[in-house]
Amino acid sequence: MNAFKPVAVSDYPILKTFFSDHPYNLSIYSPSSIIAWSNDVFKAHYAIEEDTLFICSEVPGHAEDRHLIMPVSRDNSFSVEDLYGYAKKYDFEKYWYVPGDYLEKCDRSLIESYFEVQEQPEFNDYVYLTDDLINLRGNKYSNKRNLIHQFTRGYLRNGLVAVEKIHQKDVAECLQFLEIWCEQHACDIEQQTSLACEKKAVITTLENIEQLESWGLLIRIDGVVSAFGIGSRLNSTTAVLNFEKADGAVKGLYQYLDNQCAKNLFDGFRYINKESDMNLPNLAESKQSYHPVLRVKSYSMTLR
Repeated sequence: MNAFKPVAVSDYPILKTFFSDHPYNLSIYSPSSIIAWSNDVFKAHYAIEEDTLFICSEVPGHAEDRHLIMPVSRDNSFSVEDLYGYAKKYDFEKYWYVPGDYLEKCDRSLIESYFEVQEQPEFNDYVYLTDDLINLRGNKYSNKRNLIHQFTRGYLRNGLVAVEKIHQKDVAECLQFLEIWCEQHACDIEQQTSLACEKKAVITTLENIEQLESWGLLIRIDGVVSAFGIGSRLNSTTAVLNFEKADGAVKGLYQYLDNQCAKNLFDGFRYINKESDMNLPNLAESKQSYHPVLRVKSYSMTLR
């Protein structure tokens, strides 16, 4: 680990240079996500060697979860043999977040001669056509349109709704709403749960939204922040909708937020990656209901 240093927000400009045109389609492969999700549970570190970026996570108290992710280079791609050599060099037993499309391009027998491969379904990403989420055409989206119409009738037509881009001046109000949302969803009961980790990632992103070059949209109802969404660039064709939070008591607000984010945050991107469902059944059902055009699978690879 001597070559690695902890990831910090101030490292974003350094990390960003490696991710401008990388080949991985999982949402984790963006510098803003790596920085945001580095917390007390998963501590991200990085090293740069020979124009290649290496990212690892140390998991205090859980040595079995210690891992590298795929290396990122401005110019190079990496063979199975390369990955094996890096893991040995840096004393890691496994990789996490290996994209399925990387494995599809490799000789399976070669991979399995070096690594034991296992799917990580809780980290499989949902990917949608931006046009689908903007226009919500067809019978499959009729329920979404109906909920948006109900929200429109109840709030928008009465002049109670304002949709705004998130700027630094809005962060405190968004954080206040996040606290309310987390109280409703018991985020803080167990600090190692997915929701508790996500809360920390949202806070890091909001507090550093400009430094991390993330894009945010908030919705006020009667002047009060009642929903927000945050996105970022993944690659030239795909953006990520990293976080969506809305007052669940307001019927149609989540659907309206999702539609507004698609319309206002992702101009120029063909696809929107909504990340994984973290093995949360309600979240999985919600993501499936928007009809993804593909799932990007995530795998772990453990040295044999």
